[in-house]
Formats: sequence, C-alpha cells, structure tokens
Amino acid sequence: MHDDLPDRLSTDPTSPFHDAELLERGIGIRFKGVEKTNVEEYCVSEGWIRVAAGKTLDRKGRPLTLKLKGPVEPFLKDDAPEA
Repeated sequence: MHDDLPDRLSTDPTSPFHDAELLERGIGIRFKGVEKTNVEEYCVSEGWIRVAAGKTLDRKGRPLTLKLKGPVEPFLKDDAPEA
C-alpha cells in the first residue's frame, strides 16, 4: 500500500503544514540522495528542506533553522527498501 505524501510537511505543531498522524507513522527524507534525520520541514515542489542549526534557539525557544535547496524525496519509513 502506497500513500501519497504531502508536498509540504512540518514538525512544528503551530505550523499549518503539521500533520501529527502522518509524523507518528514515520517519515524519512532523502535530500540530494542522502537520508537526513534532522529535517524540521520540507517542500517537494519548491525543492528545499529546513534543518536545525545546531542547538541554537530563537527567542521563543524554537530551534533556528537553515533552508537548504535541492531535490527532496519523502518516504514512509515502513515502506523503505532494506539496504
């Protein structure tokens, strides 16, 4: 069974692109062919991800993020091929 993943997804609960049920299932992100584990948000159509910039926090206590551009491939972790 293959589910279509959203074009944009965020781990921030205050974001309009947050989907708790989908995140609980386990989402993996391949960015430029390499699996990333620290992705805060992604957008496939625009070709970018946001990753935490170390342990630095903003004044509201959320992690500061960097926007990286390149090909983004989201996948469900339970559907991932065994390597």
